[in-house]
Amino acid sequence: MAASAAALPRIGWIGTGIMGRWMCQHLLEAGYTATVYNRTASKCDPLKELGAVVATSPAEVAAASDIVFSIVGYPEDVREVLLGEQGALAALAPGGVLVDMTTSTPSLAQEVAEAAAKAGVGSIDAPVSGGDVGAKEARLAIMVGGDDASVKRVMPMFE
Repeated sequence: MAASAAALPRIGWIGTGIMGRWMCQHLLEAGYTATVYNRTASKCDPLKELGAVVATSPAEVAAASDIVFSIVGYPEDVREVLLGEQGALAALAPGGVLVDMTTSTPSLAQEVAEAAAKAGVGSIDAPVSGGDVGAKEARLAIMVGGDDASVKRVMPMFE
């Protein structure tokens, strides 16, 4: 049974490709509202059909969200979508949480966490294992690291 959307945090999703599309879709089906972004906008279409709002930048996603998830291709993509001029951190309100699920580098996770802390935002590094089938079937292993309060806040979305 889907939860009441009014009681749930607003989520943002950056990266709606082969993994992110399914991960976000499961949250939409659980009753969350989502604002989504992908460099190839058409990859957002399946989520738009389920009620997601499509944004034109990561910053636009963050401005409409309490918790922003990202799962993109490479560390340089993570840096751009989270820390860039039009990145999520530029528009996420203090008290929000960034959750990067990209397989990236520990030094970048630390860089994101430090920048987030300066902005009053929580940060979680949560790479996944299980591939596209695991994403589609909601059977991913998620390796979660971050401050206790942010992890506790996001944990229901990982279940």
